[in-house]
Amino acid sequence: MKRIDRAGRRMLLGLVLGAMLFAGAAAAQPAPTAPVTYPGLPSEIPASFAAATGTFDYVRRDVMIPMRDSVRLHTVILVPKGATRAPMLLTRTPYDATAMTTRAHSARLGPALSGYDNATDVIVEGGYIRVVQDIRGKHGSEGDYVMNRPLRGPLNPTPVDEATDTYDTIDWLVKNVPESNGRVGILGISYDGYLALTALVGPHPALKVAVPMNPMVDGWMGDDWFHNGAFREQNLPYIYDQEATRDSKAEWWTDCYDDYDTFMQAGSAGELGRRHGLEQVGFWRKLLAHPSYDAFWRDQAMDRVLAAQPLTVPVMLVDSLWDQEDIYGAMAVYRAIAANDTGHDKVFLVLGPWHHGQEIRDGSTLGALRFGSDTALYFRQHIVRPFLDHYLKDGAPEADVAPVEAFETGTNVWRRLPVWPAGCASGCSIKATPLYLAAGGKLGFAPPTPGEAPFDEYVSDPAKPVPFIPRPVRASGSTWADWLVTDQREASGRTDVLTFVTDVLREPMKIAGQPVANLVASTSGTDSDWVVKVIDVYPDEVADEPAMGGYQLMISADIFRGRYRASLERPAPLAPGQPLLYRFALPTTNHVFLPGHRIMVQVQSSWFPLYDRNPQTFVPNIFWAKPEDYRKAVQRIYHAPGQASFVELPLLVRP
Repeated sequence: MKRIDRAGRRMLLGLVLGAMLFAGAAAAQPAPTAPVTYPGLPSEIPASFAAATGTFDYVRRDVMIPMRDSVRLHTVILVPKGATRAPMLLTRTPYDATAMTTRAHSARLGPALSGYDNATDVIVEGGYIRVVQDIRGKHGSEGDYVMNRPLRGPLNPTPVDEATDTYDTIDWLVKNVPESNGRVGILGISYDGYLALTALVGPHPALKVAVPMNPMVDGWMGDDWFHNGAFREQNLPYIYDQEATRDSKAEWWTDCYDDYDTFMQAGSAGELGRRHGLEQVGFWRKLLAHPSYDAFWRDQAMDRVLAAQPLTVPVMLVDSLWDQEDIYGAMAVYRAIAANDTGHDKVFLVLGPWHHGQEIRDGSTLGALRFGSDTALYFRQHIVRPFLDHYLKDGAPEADVAPVEAFETGTNVWRRLPVWPAGCASGCSIKATPLYLAAGGKLGFAPPTPGEAPFDEYVSDPAKPVPFIPRPVRASGSTWADWLVTDQREASGRTDVLTFVTDVLREPMKIAGQPVANLVASTSGTDSDWVVKVIDVYPDEVADEPAMGGYQLMISADIFRGRYRASLERPAPLAPGQPLLYRFALPTTNHVFLPGHRIMVQVQSSWFPLYDRNPQTFVPNIFWAKPEDYRKAVQRIYHAPGQASFVELPLLVRP
């Protein structure tokens, strides 16, 4: 055995004594006993609670309606107390049926409905049964969610779509709501307006009328996702909100107070999506895979779908002249189906001076504009209410609604018209009239003459894109709703924006329809965007509205991505320095330029961050453009004989 020295013996002794003390302490502990219990207090929360609603003026029913594939859709039914043989107004939505029917915790139906997508006064004063349903996969409904679920066919091999879900819902309602008269109308705004359009495909016999307001129709041509190929990246937060979670509670985050900085720091739209994890959601992956106008977009465009089948249900299409989200859709559907309405009793159109969805809010103003009356209230009381009553109520009088009810901005009056476009009720016509861009920033109806400067030019720098509203860009709330009527003087003062302006008008000039840009332009790059804006320039001083002195009001404007000049489906690089014609339609307008005003046209090559930046170098997919792809380009706008740039104005011509 190895000898232990004195220090070692002391250490060993300490260990032994410590062990003995620990053992003694353990032995002194009492044996464990069963836990002591005390009598508890009864819970004050009942196992279930039945709300006392005796003072309510309506009855609420939350039901799960089965579809043909056994998926159940959450549906809220609000029945006015004492209702008998009342018609039903249905809205199908991805925006939460519960939230849309409990805006205020009130015993009155009106406050409960106040808010988005509820024309509350029409519903309450009309005595309608209100039905709001979560579409499949969202909020309280079962099933899988697909953004703008395509109709059954090549893009949807399943036996169900929004049309069949609407049919099955209506079939259940007419059989299970005893207070109804068996007649159903469908209405909705934006996405809900798109859903109202799908109801027209193989409609249920009980569907008697549809009112799609500001509907999403073609996501590539000019509604939410693209405009003529330019991606509307300001909608990234919406995609995130809609598809990150079923209940839409995931919130988009930003790096900067100014959206302009957030989008610039990311570089491309694809990179910004990647930084937010958007590749996890299905619709974003579809956008990345379909940047061009291929069959994915064409086959689900609702104007094309509806043009290919008979229209059996009367429909009132509602268009907002300054719709910041879906300015394309309502007019596209009208153009597609009005020609087939040979009896002139199925297709109706309303044009209002509103932003997206403003027709169910106060319509007396829009941004700095004042209309002299509540135009939205007029629409609800004198147009849509009698229209719905006529088709849905027993014994309702004939509705005194013209085929086209169009508010004329500038003069601020409603016009009752037989068709669209039309400048007046009878005796006048609309003529496409070129308004020519000219040297020296001039604009006029005379074509260019030899001897003048053949073009104007500017440098487009992707590192300093033109903002679509003055910075800081905070695209939310009223800023977003009103941006289309924002004063354009900020843009007209930039060196990368060309401005052309007429002399002061001596007589009123009315346009009604779609202006068409005919731009002869060249770029030193191999790709380019072109933005064309038609603007009403107010007099330098306006006596009754001093703040409107010199105001530059955008009347109609849009963007075109140059790579799609020859083909919307197959993009191609542009020949550097070669003048090429870019022809594209601008949104519908119904406006009078008053005496003392001037007409302006602005041309630029970016509109940021509403639209993603064009790198101005041709790349296969702009979503994934690299930093080195973004290059300055010299842009030339031509105004010479044989190379004339102009905007075709749909000009009113009187006999």
